[in-house]
Amino acid sequence: MHDVEQQPETFWESHYDAMSPRSNGIPGKILVRFTESLAPGKALELGCGRGDDAVWLAKQGWQVTAVDLSHRAIEYAAANAERAGVDVTFQQCDLTQAFPQGEFSLIAASFLESPLAFDRATIFRAALDHVAPGGMLLITSHGKVPSWSKHVRPFLPAHEVLASLGSLPPGWEVQFCEEVSRTMTGPEGQQDEVSDAVVALKRG
Repeated sequence: MHDVEQQPETFWESHYDAMSPRSNGIPGKILVRFTESLAPGKALELGCGRGDDAVWLAKQGWQVTAVDLSHRAIEYAAANAERAGVDVTFQQCDLTQAFPQGEFSLIAASFLESPLAFDRATIFRAALDHVAPGGMLLITSHGKVPSWSKHVRPFLPAHEVLASLGSLPPGWEVQFCEEVSRTMTGPEGQQDEVSDAVVALKRG
């Protein structure tokens, strides 16, 4: 159980303090699937963690800005980008208080979720205003979790994630709104089928 009164920044600093500074460097499969055919432009990642997705995008030629609430996560991500030899603009940012300025061809949010109270829908609605014409908002969330997961609350299916945004502004279209299954290996080598709830929206 998490202390519901705990401040989000304190929670996430502790979360990343307990992790290794270096990650495996592997980008999310959903991000790769939906962006590898796109022409690189300006990209914004919401909740970048240790920077795997941001670094991968930069390697593909994207001009990347990546934000996270945790100072420690930003520190780890910047070091990982430096080791990879790519330039990424990392910013500590509380998305519930402010949204990065500018327009982006791609805004990606991979598992921007929290065990604490967190108004994701408002952040995603704000993101719609910062996608350039022809650009994409890509939201990947946990769907079905593995049998060994400690998560006790259900996650939203893709259609409910989409519904939480309300009516889309004129010119927007839903390119994809489904669960994507994958096999996950647990801490003791066990395997289970899990799914991600994926919503891809394109601005006309």
